[in-house]
Amino acid sequence: MVALLMFAAVCCAAPVGNTISAYVALETGAQDDGGIAEGGSAADIPPRMLAAYKTAAAQVGTYVPKCRGMRWPILAGIAKVESNHAIGRTIAAGGDIRPKIYGVLLGGSGTGGNATAFPDTDGGTWDGTANGERALGPFQFLPSTWKSIGKDAGSDKIADPHNADDAALGAAIYLCGGGRDLTKRSQLKSAIWQYNHSNEYVANVLGWIDQYTAAAKDPDLKNLSRKVRTVIEAALSQRGMPYSWGGGNASGPSYGICCSPSGKSGATIKGFDCSGLTQYAYAKVGISLPRVAAPQAGAGQRIPASLGTGALKPGDLVFYGYAPGRDSTIYHVGIYTGGGQMVNAARPGTVIRLDSVNAMSGYAGGARLL
Repeated sequence: MVALLMFAAVCCAAPVGNTISAYVALETGAQDDGGIAEGGSAADIPPRMLAAYKTAAAQVGTYVPKCRGMRWPILAGIAKVESNHAIGRTIAAGGDIRPKIYGVLLGGSGTGGNATAFPDTDGGTWDGTANGERALGPFQFLPSTWKSIGKDAGSDKIADPHNADDAALGAAIYLCGGGRDLTKRSQLKSAIWQYNHSNEYVANVLGWIDQYTAAAKDPDLKNLSRKVRTVIEAALSQRGMPYSWGGGNASGPSYGICCSPSGKSGATIKGFDCSGLTQYAYAKVGISLPRVAAPQAGAGQRIPASLGTGALKPGDLVFYGYAPGRDSTIYHVGIYTGGGQMVNAARPGTVIRLDSVNAMSGYAGGARLL
């Protein structure tokens, strides 16, 4: 009961696992908390890597003509989780990444989910060891997988998983399978599941894909009323501010409290949680909101979830619940900006950013205050 009361005390996000498999646990350094520490804009991708993703998305139709919907945010979502876009490495003009990126030796030690021993298949040609297998390159392929999907995206006639262009094209081919339609969410999920058989992994990658997709275009605020524009601009002005469990209020960012259901404390983090951010933005037009997400659903005109997200208008509050239709189970709130996007303080370990309204689970409708 104590845990339940604490859970209801502040705004949080649905639990989304961010575990990275043994395939991609890099020897060169641990990942940050869940691999999510920056905003979802293209600004956190090295330009040379972003160019590789865009080129691969354009090239994949040559190799998988029936594939539909491949786009650079899909490749960026995978590469973000697998290698953080090879940040910290040198990426040459031709795409070669140095030093090369290697995962741990998959010897079945049990550490980090490394439960199965993979015998060597390439004599160390690609993964640098003949004692077994390890994942390699910015997309962390096993040598055996690379053998079946690796292509030369340039002109050197070498399909190299340590080359940004070749690796991105290989990932695009692999995700396309025999000709998936990646515009369909179910087929996109299947493609990511094929990459790594983990629900946590799929959720993590989808979150990044949605972030990169949403951040690829800023909301158009030109034809909005002054008050709606003021609310959205206030929320957008906080992009990049850390998520802090229990943090933020009508006056601005603040230190949060301990602890989220996953044990994350906001006590040393100055920022906002989701309902603290909405309080702040609406205070700019003189509207006082309750502190937590569920009571905020009672403010203004309620927009039923049954109407779908198409009923939302810029400036509306957007809610997510564990049992949509029961406002007492609402766990999250964002501010709709139009075009299927919202300003979102998603969860511990993230920053305030533009997200797709589909980035969170359990859409529970909205509320119109303006």
